[in-house]
Amino acid sequence: MNTKEKILTEAVKLFAEEGFEAVTVERIAAAVGIKAPSLYKHYRSKQDIFDSILLEMERRDRDNAEASGVPKESIKEKPDQYTGVSRDALLSFCRKMFRYWTEDGFASAFRRMLTVEQYRDREMNDLYHQYLGSGPLKYTADILGSEERALSLYAPMFLLYSVYDNTDDKEKVYEMLEEHLETWRKNK
Repeated sequence: MNTKEKILTEAVKLFAEEGFEAVTVERIAAAVGIKAPSLYKHYRSKQDIFDSILLEMERRDRDNAEASGVPKESIKEKPDQYTGVSRDALLSFCRKMFRYWTEDGFASAFRRMLTVEQYRDREMNDLYHQYLGSGPLKYTADILGSEERALSLYAPMFLLYSVYDNTDDKEKVYEMLEEHLETWRKNK
């Protein structure tokens, strides 16, 4: 991992643990093992670091979608990609994204940061919904052609993030996810 990547990784962890406002550039630099002036060689400010975290999350979202065979652009940008998405591709994407948001250190810290920060800052609230709330729900509705069908698929997954965060038995949560996805596949 190069220094720029390490700065982003340590920053998102600190933001998740202490809150965005509480973390200073000096604190991020110390976590990386460098001095603040060295950090400024890579990023202009704490906001620049945060903006780079957002760019990284967007890149990862596109990569995950592409790897799963689901649309990576919005329905407004590429409506033709939303026709004919297989149920198997969508369910595979759901599994992949659930594991991504819970197991990937960067994404998991980002999710935890947004979960906490959504109550402190309007921009963070908007980002929380873009990444974890209404954004995935709308995306799923665009694929399925129905908000009701999207809600029946995504709402239990959304709840399982909280269950995952509050248990030591992570495998049980993955079992619940699989049961949900299989039931949804059979019934929809």
